Amino acid sequence: MALDSVRMPASIVLDGESLRIDDVAAVADGASVSLAASARARMARTRAIVDAIVERRDVVYGVTTGFGKLSDVAIPHDRLAELQANLVRSHSAGVGPLLPVREVRAMMLLRANVLAKGYSGCRPAVAELLVGMLNAGLHPPVPEQGSVGASGDLAPLAHLALSLIGEGELTGHGRTGNAAAMMREQALTPVVLAPKEGLALINGTQAHTAVAALALVDAGRLWRAAHVSGAMSVEALLGTPVAFDARLQRARGQAGQEESAALLRWLLEDSEIRESHRVGDARVQDAYSLRCIPQVHGPVMDAIQFAESLVARELNAATDNPLVFEDGTLLSGGNFHGQAVALALDVLAIVLTNLATMSERRIDRLVHPDLNQGLPPFLARDAGVHSGFMMAQVTAAALASECKVLAHPASVDTIPTDGSKEDVVPMAMAAAWKLRRVVHNVGHVLAIELMCAAQGLDYRQPLRPGAGVAHAHRSVRALVPSLEGDRVLSTDIGVLARAVSSGKFDDVTAPYGNDTGTAGSGPPGFRHGAPHRGLTA
Repeated sequence: MALDSVRMPASIVLDGESLRIDDVAAVADGASVSLAASARARMARTRAIVDAIVERRDVVYGVTTGFGKLSDVAIPHDRLAELQANLVRSHSAGVGPLLPVREVRAMMLLRANVLAKGYSGCRPAVAELLVGMLNAGLHPPVPEQGSVGASGDLAPLAHLALSLIGEGELTGHGRTGNAAAMMREQALTPVVLAPKEGLALINGTQAHTAVAALALVDAGRLWRAAHVSGAMSVEALLGTPVAFDARLQRARGQAGQEESAALLRWLLEDSEIRESHRVGDARVQDAYSLRCIPQVHGPVMDAIQFAESLVARELNAATDNPLVFEDGTLLSGGNFHGQAVALALDVLAIVLTNLATMSERRIDRLVHPDLNQGLPPFLARDAGVHSGFMMAQVTAAALASECKVLAHPASVDTIPTDGSKEDVVPMAMAAAWKLRRVVHNVGHVLAIELMCAAQGLDYRQPLRPGAGVAHAHRSVRALVPSLEGDRVLSTDIGVLARAVSSGKFDDVTAPYGNDTGTAGSGPPGFRHGAPHRGLTA
């Protein structure tokens, strides 16, 4: 899934049970959404249970009482609607930069899907309004700071709920305006919240889970691009693929390592550069940043798949409180606690940082005149007069070092909130925005390696690299020209970073997936029986 190329369906049907990470990415990028009839029926049944509780004037948390530390305060029947609206207003306390549009759309989708699951006791109209806003291209401004992920992402989700009741602002079609007015232009009507609906809208893990789902798609692209850039560096530095021999990998038995090495062997297959230094090369072993790519990149894939398993389950999880069951039972618990996805976010930040660390060390070897196997100093054609890629390596070092700071886990931190009712919190949103920054940094480090490795391969001509590396070299050169003399490099880095983030270099590895019966999925799923290639250097 996360390591597969994303498949973009035209429309997503929400039933509360079957949403996938690919679906989240598709809606983030503009796919339309609808609500399944089965979900509407389920929501109507549990809503009837809530209405009956209100009619009987039972004392039930979140329905006829206050919230959190105020849960022992009974609310008069004639003020229940006021209670829900005030909850949304009071919890709209976020600050800081706004979440990117893609993340807000993903959050809206996940919130609608949770309501569709039927445990929230909301009317179908609430989920339908979220769906209508997505299809109309409307989204609220949502600050990214202010959530500890404890009763879910209260502040971010409250900013979303605020727009549903026609307050605050909405953005769409190139402008921002009053939420109610923007809705009217799209033939949408704000909701008047019924008992429990305000609570149902703000309880849940959907803000940080939205970031996590999109980051997983990015992580798969970074993993593939890191193999492409790494294989290019191996060729440019006259490295040996002996360390990628399948027998070595099988002797250890780590699945991710085996898949990583197999992809590298495929990228390096049929290399004239390799044959040119097979005999007479005094080196016995390459540096770790070349030799140990499978031992580092492989566990990264394993960790991505672990994180994906947590996030994929959370997409269809009931994270409201209390939950309404069709037998009439209401149960109050802690499904809104964000520890599961917070952990996944932290794991992703750590392992993607390792991709940046390895890549930066390979960049250094490409430009370092004492380490780059006869390439010009800093890959400059007229070193001294020209500085070549000297500062590109410095930029990569700065980004990799920043990743190391950001990789410190947020989910081990906690600080009591809500009068110590929420006394252990997971800091999931902090983990989310840190990961987003790590993804950005890693993409730029890999872009610098692609740029430097392509330059190194230019100097190895007329010898041809492996077929996969040759494809990668052509892809880089289609985007940025060879460095003939000093020029501004930030533009080139940006172009290649955008290519990495958009999956451009998935095209390089796609034939590898096709070759093993998993079309378009590169790298292939060896755990499902796809054969290894046997290049043994």
